Amino acid sequence: MDDIDPFTVDDNDFEDIDDFAAAEWRNETTANERIRTVIKRTTTPKSAGDLADTALVSETKARSTLNKLAEDDIVRSQQTDSGKLYSRDPEWYLLKQIIQLAGSDALVDQIQRVKQELAEYRAKYDATDPEELLISDKELHQNELNDVSHWRTAERELTHLRAAYRFKEAKEQASTVTEPGDKQTDNQGTALGGNLPPLQ
Repeated sequence: MDDIDPFTVDDNDFEDIDDFAAAEWRNETTANERIRTVIKRTTTPKSAGDLADTALVSETKARSTLNKLAEDDIVRSQQTDSGKLYSRDPEWYLLKQIIQLAGSDALVDQIQRVKQELAEYRAKYDATDPEELLISDKELHQNELNDVSHWRTAERELTHLRAAYRFKEAKEQASTVTEPGDKQTDNQGTALGGNLPPLQ
């Protein structure tokens, strides 16, 4: 292990820590990886040039990769008077999140945790949802407005977790389907019942 140098750039060559971090990032990743990382975080449409600057690649390379990702429905592109703009595809990104969540062994525990958090907000403010609290006559202070934000985040998280549960459920059910002509088994279509509890 002593002869392994994970990053050979000398930090003395850089006056700014950001420059050093950029050089390290460029050294440890490929251009495609950097472009994917940047577009994954891009929710507001941006030009290939802007994304290239952030990803530390040439504009030509950025445009080529972004167009390919757009063909694969990973990136959303739109033509404007000033040129083509790119952003991550929200549906693809959401589906990726749901698939990742579905792979968690603690999915049910996560659902119960968020449900408990939401129940605590409802009890604390005697409201069914954050919007009801916002339109109420109650004057909200900063800590209460923070709770509203966290409440909304928890509601969104529960929606994603439930979608992940349903995805996992459908995937497990699909794996139990036999081909035509296969011998039917007593446990066909019941694998889910043995693995996942009913979703409340």
